[in-house]
Amino acid sequence: VQLVESGGGLVQVGGSLRLSCVISGRTFSTAAVGWFRQTPGKEREFLATSTWSGAGRSYANSVRGRFTISTDNPRNTVYLQMNNLRPDDTAVYYCNAGTTPAAVQRRGPYWGQGTQVTVSS
Repeated sequence: VQLVESGGGLVQVGGSLRLSCVISGRTFSTAAVGWFRQTPGKEREFLATSTWSGAGRSYANSVRGRFTISTDNPRNTVYLQMNNLRPDDTAVYYCNAGTTPAAVQRRGPYWGQGTQVTVSS
């Protein structure tokens, strides 16, 4: 199983970005996907999760209403649409996969390499 993120970059406050994560080698152990982020000195923070069919979708309070997780099954790709970005959204963003959305929220076993998002004020 391999997860590869892309789409990070520099954006101004109030702007939007869409992150992508392509997952190769999908199995039953990657039936759910999600996104986390991490800043230096802090634990990795759960953001959103979903199954590939869109069931079991849930979000952290810090991003609910601003971020949206979605999936494209034929392309084996999961997205994180981020709107109304704030400086405290600056972090390295990671894609994650596991057996269920609850397992992903507890940190599934598969991770991407991360992509940097920087929000400038």
